[in-house]
Amino acid sequence: MLTRKTTAADLDAVMEIIAAARETIRRTGNTVQWVNGYPSRELIENDIERGVGYVIENEGRPVASFAFILGDDPTYARIDGAWLNGLPYGTIHRIGSDGSCRGVMREALRFCAALCPNIRIDTHETNSAMRAVLAKNGFTECGTIYIEDGTPRLAFQKVCE
Repeated sequence: MLTRKTTAADLDAVMEIIAAARETIRRTGNTVQWVNGYPSRELIENDIERGVGYVIENEGRPVASFAFILGDDPTYARIDGAWLNGLPYGTIHRIGSDGSCRGVMREALRFCAALCPNIRIDTHETNSAMRAVLAKNGFTECGTIYIEDGTPRLAFQKVCE
């Protein structure tokens, strides 16, 4: 697998990845995350313009996408719990896979850790599949954060060495 910046030419493939990931989320019982068109095409376009969107390719074809944003995330400023540390960090957002290959999170982590070894991520409590992937990849559950609309998300952190 190879991780690279998302380009405008990847937009349709990324939207297909998001649709597949949304379907997987629903199939595993999570009916409250990635609703109302989130993440939207416009949001992915914005990620591309800001240079924070990435695709993971397998055999030359995008199979997963995510955003990796360096710097403070306003929704992470307040946590019911405690982060592992207060060092500068990067946040993985909107990670999704088309389900065609395993190891997507491992590849995303490998790539992100080279940019910043202190990584945070959040997910909805009902996203059991993502929670399992995070545990498998060494993330520590740190507490609960609240996103812009006030709904809670479980917050995780990993310090890569």
